[in-house]
Amino acid sequence: MNQREDILSLFNGQRPVQVPCFSGLIHVTAAGLDSVGLKLHETHTDAGRMARAAASTYRLAEFGSAAVPLDLCVEAEALGTEVDFRVGSSSLEFPRVAKPLFDNCEKVDTRNAKEGRIPLVCEAIRLLKDDIGKEVVIGAWVPGPYTLLSLLIKPEALMLDLKRSPASVHVALDKMADMVTRSALAYRRAGADILTVHEMGGSPGVLGPKRFETFVLPPLQKVLASIPYPRILSVCGNTNGTMPLLAKAGADAINVDQVNDIVASRAALPDTLLFGNIDPVGVLANGTEAEVCWAVSAAIAAGVDAIWPGCDLYPLTPIENLRIMIAATREG
Repeated sequence: MNQREDILSLFNGQRPVQVPCFSGLIHVTAAGLDSVGLKLHETHTDAGRMARAAASTYRLAEFGSAAVPLDLCVEAEALGTEVDFRVGSSSLEFPRVAKPLFDNCEKVDTRNAKEGRIPLVCEAIRLLKDDIGKEVVIGAWVPGPYTLLSLLIKPEALMLDLKRSPASVHVALDKMADMVTRSALAYRRAGADILTVHEMGGSPGVLGPKRFETFVLPPLQKVLASIPYPRILSVCGNTNGTMPLLAKAGADAINVDQVNDIVASRAALPDTLLFGNIDPVGVLANGTEAEVCWAVSAAIAAGVDAIWPGCDLYPLTPIENLRIMIAATREG
């Protein structure tokens, strides 16, 4: 089997001979961008450029996937917020929301949502499928409902609403779930092999278990119940004591970051597909060959079903470290 078949077999209950190494999150590098003659800001508004950039990590390092979009702001922009694509930046910077769209949760209104760049991302998926889709998995990802809401409202206002106006938060998050589902379904229709919901801002490691269960879990369950298999939930932060809560979201696999104790997670969820948890900055971007190899070996020994960077790949990650990670994964 090739890498694509190995990875998809995981979701079908089969165990490939080698542990797969891939990601459903952003994994472009400066070297990859250079190899296709692009700047990062040029990839967000052109489907061909987005696809070429997304494929570059596979082409340079034999990574097992390509994933789009290449920024967090697609749904926020479709809802009406202005996006700063960092066109004039001299460094590798991802787009950001220029300013909050709403003052608080009660003001959240999604009735005027547009298509925005969602069709463009869909076209990038189709281009990737035609280009490398027989060799590696083509992934698409969406922000979790809470993460999306946190882009639209000032953080202090959202935290205040969690305390003083919980009902408005629930309503707003339900609207975010609908928007996220809309994107994910469009991406799957375009041909994405896997869908990842990246709830970085709403992780129990960030908000705490009680707030996660009260506010974040219900809209996450709504999204994951509405999008087709295979579905991956990716979360940030320390989730060592809350893995059963994450499992309740209903994803087919869970990706955790480098602060997570995989041994404990595996013990808590013996039958759940667990992905992770290589430190994207401390190890992949800045680690030595020995440190990369050790991290991969430790994750496999602890029980991960696939090696993933713990979060988005840091763009300045050396290609050689990615090659080392992949080689170490193949060696087991």
